[in-house]
Amino acid sequence: MLKPKKIPQRQCVGCRTMRDKRELLRIVKSPEGEISLDTTGKKSGRGAYVCPDPECLKKARKSRALERAFDMSIPDPVYDALEEQMRG
Repeated sequence: MLKPKKIPQRQCVGCRTMRDKRELLRIVKSPEGEISLDTTGKKSGRGAYVCPDPECLKKARKSRALERAFDMSIPDPVYDALEEQMRG
């Protein structure tokens, strides 16, 4: 009898709910310090997960959750670019 395959769970930094890893978007901080949206899930660097809803990104921005996850300050244009990438 085969065991069911375990689906990895991650927590959204905005709404703090646990979801399947595939349902969330990964935001990654590269070793050079650049922050971008990781659509493939394979970019190297420190990752944080957020729901594909722009409201969750706004919550993470307000609570500074991404700044704590990446241990650096994130300028407003980076948040704006992430929001544009989520919509587009």
